[in-house]
Amino acid sequence: MDLNGKTNKIPEPFLRLLSHLVRQPSVVGAEHSFFRVLQRELEERGAQVTWYEGLLVAQGKKPESLMFSAHIDRHGLICTGPNEFQYAAFVAGARSDLLGNSVDEQLMRKIVDRFQKTKVYAYEPWSGAYRGQGQIKNATICEFRNNLIFELENLNHLVAGTPVAFTDSLQITEEALIGQLDNVLTIAALIYLYELGFEGTAFFTAQEEAGKSWRYLLEWFRRFGGSTNQLIVVDTSPFPDFDAASQQHLVLRHKDANASFNRELDLRLQHACAAHQYSVIYKDEYVESKNQVLLAQGLPTMSLGSTEMGRIISASNGLVDGTTLQIPTSGYHTMEESAPIASVLAFLDILQALAR
Repeated sequence: MDLNGKTNKIPEPFLRLLSHLVRQPSVVGAEHSFFRVLQRELEERGAQVTWYEGLLVAQGKKPESLMFSAHIDRHGLICTGPNEFQYAAFVAGARSDLLGNSVDEQLMRKIVDRFQKTKVYAYEPWSGAYRGQGQIKNATICEFRNNLIFELENLNHLVAGTPVAFTDSLQITEEALIGQLDNVLTIAALIYLYELGFEGTAFFTAQEEAGKSWRYLLEWFRRFGGSTNQLIVVDTSPFPDFDAASQQHLVLRHKDANASFNRELDLRLQHACAAHQYSVIYKDEYVESKNQVLLAQGLPTMSLGSTEMGRIISASNGLVDGTTLQIPTSGYHTMEESAPIASVLAFLDILQALAR
């Protein structure tokens, strides 16, 4: 299949690539070894790859024709002292970005009990060399450090600064792809796009879960970008359960908690989805509708979310503009994040339509 092809099942080459990438560690703040894996996979598919601090840039023969961005970091732990482990995203972010508007902060108390008995393994962040495996005994919230603190078995030999990834593998059912999908699912899709002949640019950013990725991306645009830089950031988007995630094929946005997105590009994506008969939902409208009900019930409201796209629009003073294209999932930020097969097929199809 090439960029003009369409299939009613997920292509095997894409599934093999995704299965491979899911098993590669990329804990937020310790992504170097994953960058090395990405570089090899992209260069094998003909892309020209350049590596910057916190950013890997892949370019085809027409780099300005279309630009995508995906973050490469996934949640995990970091050793912060003798037999002490913390949630890596909040350590990498130095907690300076905890402004109350991120999904992570609202999820922290909900997910604290989800990690019991989860298998983990430690690795050397630059090379990816294996440093041992263990299992989570317990996880608690430390009110003084505003972070999740973990107790692990069999990893008390690790020194501070060692990343610890969740042991993962891709599960495939008739309805869904399951695993720690955020954001390796869309990374695999962008790499696969080069296999099909994509000639544009793809950015792969570090430390998105710590709220830092937009800084690395903005530095690139300040050095090399032109006067108009329309960017499409691809990601997964959380829903309360699998039924809710399955109600639409793809997720768009008018805005997040930081900024309004590019309306013209929003409409282009919406029209592309409509032309291929894929249903979409605007996540900001979905959240605002839910919040009206919650307010009427006197309950806490949901966050609009703080995304890479919104942060870079807000900080770039007009240099960078764009929007997002997201795959709906359930079980967000867990080892059982589930993406409907129909949504994954739609995502791959729309990427190819845009690339054409």
